[in-house]
Amino acid sequence: MVSPLSPPSFSILFFLLSIFLTTVSSLTCSTQKLTGTITYPNCLDLPVLNAFLHYTHDPQNSTLSVAFIASPPTPAGWVSWGINPTGVGMAGAQVIVAFKNDTAMAMKTLNLKSYSEIIPGKLSFDVWDMKAEEDGGGFMKIFATVKVPVNVNAVNHVWQVGPSVFAGMVGPHEFSPPNLNSKGRLSLNGAAEVSDVPLDSATKKKYIHGLLNTVSWGILFPLGVIMARYVKTFPSADPAWFYLHVSCQLCAYVLGVAGWATGMKLGSESEGITFSIHRNVGITLFCLATIQVFALFLRPNKDHKYRFYWNIYHHSFGYTIIILGILNIFRGYEMLGPDHKWKSSYMTVIIALAVIALVLEAITWSVVMKGKCKNYNKTYDGQTREHNPDE
Repeated sequence: MVSPLSPPSFSILFFLLSIFLTTVSSLTCSTQKLTGTITYPNCLDLPVLNAFLHYTHDPQNSTLSVAFIASPPTPAGWVSWGINPTGVGMAGAQVIVAFKNDTAMAMKTLNLKSYSEIIPGKLSFDVWDMKAEEDGGGFMKIFATVKVPVNVNAVNHVWQVGPSVFAGMVGPHEFSPPNLNSKGRLSLNGAAEVSDVPLDSATKKKYIHGLLNTVSWGILFPLGVIMARYVKTFPSADPAWFYLHVSCQLCAYVLGVAGWATGMKLGSESEGITFSIHRNVGITLFCLATIQVFALFLRPNKDHKYRFYWNIYHHSFGYTIIILGILNIFRGYEMLGPDHKWKSSYMTVIIALAVIALVLEAITWSVVMKGKCKNYNKTYDGQTREHNPDE
């Protein structure tokens, strides 16, 4: 019997690994072989959806010849590539779709007037020499030549993949971050995408929505709770801690409501795109925070018999808002897919707040225990008694 660590086993493992690495290394545009007589001096490994673009631009007649390669999620799926002459993203894009119709490849041209309005038919610019192919590796290829504006150095392009086709009509694609970020600005005179891709209005609103909610639920609200829990321990900070706490929470609430309203507006403008969990958690946060604001006006005196129950309700709502807020912020980062630095920066802030809370927790317990010891060593008539080590 051959040992699992014997040389033959290593040879087989190395052979399988070499095949895997060879396959992976072939999945780049520079090593792909294309059929036909057209040569494509430029190629791009597109950043999402395992897609590739070969292209050549002829400035003399303002044409762009492309070979787009992508893998659909299922064998019965579709792939698409197009240009958006009026903006950035899918809305307004003019796209070419390829899919398998029975045993042969088929193609369609679509005018995406909006996310919910897809019109099959002629594109807003001329396109010819369209052809679709399928290779044995699960990839579909789109070949086409399109007319581009005169004297332009770059165009906004989009690409997408979907899982199914119904009666010759492409079905909806997924709304994961790779699908939502399948757009860019294509440089016509080089092999790299233009880095400064302009943001469309919808994307700007998404960033504003994310920023408002991050600052409100993710930073200001936990900071206000830290003030209420730890700063009030020090007698010299009374009543300053209370006004700091209220001011911080009210600012968080105002920004949070603005972020919530922006998110609801985005949802109403993005028909067909629904993030149920993120949306429902956002609505829950708005409701809980609104109740917390009213708690300020319902706050009984310290010696009131209902003050104990008010504290339970106020504290439980506050900690619930912190937990849901932070979780929903990270959920939003996954959906929006911003630069990694934004997520890293927020994680740094949260870690810093957690460290501050831990340090203040230790200091608070120290102050409380010293106060208890001082009270223990005093008699009812105010005279200090001897400490008995046997007690």
